[in-house]
Amino acid sequence: MDFQPTDDQRALRTGVRELLAGRFGRDASRTLADAPGGPVLDRGLWRELGDAGFFSLRLPERDGGVGLGLPEAVIAFEEAGRALLPGPLVATHLAAGEIDGAATGDTVVTAVDSGGLVTWYDTADAVRGDATGAVPVRSVDPLTPLHRAPAGHSGPHDPVAVLLTAAEQLGSAARTCELAVQHARDRHQFGQPVGAFQAVKHLCAQMLVRTELARAAVYAAAVTGDPLEISGAALLADDAAVRGARDCLQVHGGMGFTWEADVHLHLKRAWLRAELGPSAATLEEELAAAL
Repeated sequence: MDFQPTDDQRALRTGVRELLAGRFGRDASRTLADAPGGPVLDRGLWRELGDAGFFSLRLPERDGGVGLGLPEAVIAFEEAGRALLPGPLVATHLAAGEIDGAATGDTVVTAVDSGGLVTWYDTADAVRGDATGAVPVRSVDPLTPLHRAPAGHSGPHDPVAVLLTAAEQLGSAARTCELAVQHARDRHQFGQPVGAFQAVKHLCAQMLVRTELARAAVYAAAVTGDPLEISGAALLADDAAVRGARDCLQVHGGMGFTWEADVHLHLKRAWLRAELGPSAATLEEELAAAL
């Protein structure tokens, strides 16, 4: 049995990566992070994502969607995570076909997560769940404004939302692994690349192992759609993204902690995503109960 991506899935990955590289490259992310009044969502890019079918990917063709499945959505969201694409992507994707304009990117939709957190609340045109009385809270991620709804206003535990968030974490983990390896090759100390030192080799190898383990789990969960497999994939993806970014910082040394570096943005986004949706303890309890 062959579980390799199909040619169409590879083409989808390439297309999403090229779109994001052209419209949300490093300069755009730095401009957004440095915005004095806080990040502002690029509505033009949001509509381009809609035109490209990002939000309507799983919507049936008879309803104006692309008609693909969860595995293809995971591939697209993995690329979004790799590019640190900002915005309530998961909520808008899940609202396609339910809220007018979500599928085409004309409507920005956010959602109250199971812990009561709401991203991009002031920007969104629609909110899934009860966010009445939500108040702004300081976000660790400079690319993601954050609000918290009052106690008791938590949203549902949606397995698809958990999986797509895990896919974003996977993309971020893969990107920080790439950044670490690139720096280990380019940076020289004592007359040789720092990647020649055993400690750095081990860090990079561990990053790769965690990333590929998470990739296998996320892809398998996308194929089966099983809630328990999704919970396991989320735990592995969160671990790969957070620990990968921290190891990437260590490979970069002091320069990795500077504002100009991209590594800290991946770490902060990984921290934030790990707090959205069900907690790690909740996911672990679900898995333990099924054993």
